[in-house]
Amino acid sequence: MHKPESYGITSSDITSENDYRNRRVFMKQAAFAAAGVLAAPFLDRTSVLPAQDKNSWKPLHAGKYSTTEDTNSFNDMSTYNNFYEFGTDKSDPARYASTLKPSPWNVSIEGLVKKPGVYPLGDILKGQSMEDRIYRHRCVEGWSMVIPWLGFPLANLIAKVEPTSKAKYIQFVTLFAPDQMPGQKEGTLRWPYVEGLRMDEAMNPLTLLATGLYGKPLPNQNGAPLRLVVPWKYGFKSIKSIVAIKFIDYQPQNSWNMSAPNEYGFYSNVNPDVDHPRWSQAKERRLGEFFKRKTLMFNGYGDIVGSLYAGMDLRKNF
Repeated sequence: MHKPESYGITSSDITSENDYRNRRVFMKQAAFAAAGVLAAPFLDRTSVLPAQDKNSWKPLHAGKYSTTEDTNSFNDMSTYNNFYEFGTDKSDPARYASTLKPSPWNVSIEGLVKKPGVYPLGDILKGQSMEDRIYRHRCVEGWSMVIPWLGFPLANLIAKVEPTSKAKYIQFVTLFAPDQMPGQKEGTLRWPYVEGLRMDEAMNPLTLLATGLYGKPLPNQNGAPLRLVVPWKYGFKSIKSIVAIKFIDYQPQNSWNMSAPNEYGFYSNVNPDVDHPRWSQAKERRLGEFFKRKTLMFNGYGDIVGSLYAGMDLRKNF
């Protein structure tokens, strides 16, 4: 069983259950639809969760794309992650993210779409049938997890806002609020954090807009209240706390590529054959395991996404 201390996180760094339970409510909009599980299971819940027992959790509506691998614990997911808006240490997000205010929350839909506008999150979620999807997650630094996300395909939102035929890419923007995100007061990256996908990547059925994990609303430190999940790419592509989605006709910049273009490309597909300049990507260490395992091409999702990159030089287009 994984013990956080083995990854440099002391017991004093882990937020207590009482602190989790007493934080802000997630949202207060929408309701159950007559059929299926819609946005309502995410409403009137705390935005940061108490610890979950992964052995007792069962997906209610498991997506067909889920892996059958064992999930990591809630403690793994919530106390060891990257969210530089709250600091550069893996334990900083859990330590400082209580300052984030995930409600109310609006998302700006911009650019080459027929239905632009500023949408309350309740409107984004309205009518969406939520799925539990258990995805592998691979970080560029060499560690990995298996995470039970809760969300809906990004393709559903794309259809809802009706992009024009000129839209070839999508850019995503994270909240910029240094009063809530103390890491933004530092010059670690250019703020706000931005990421992008090609339109066909965004439309792929694996690409998820996540609102929760382990069947509950996203904790602040994991990107509340809305984040992207692109499981065949390195973790930094899965942008958190999204406030704007822009449909454009040119390849957008992304934060890590702007910061270090020789190390981080636009595509950032998990590829064991293309090393980071400072370390190998051939193997990874799953949190909670001692031995490393072989990194899978496209993180094991090649049968679903490999055709997106047919004919491309994946060393050049890294």
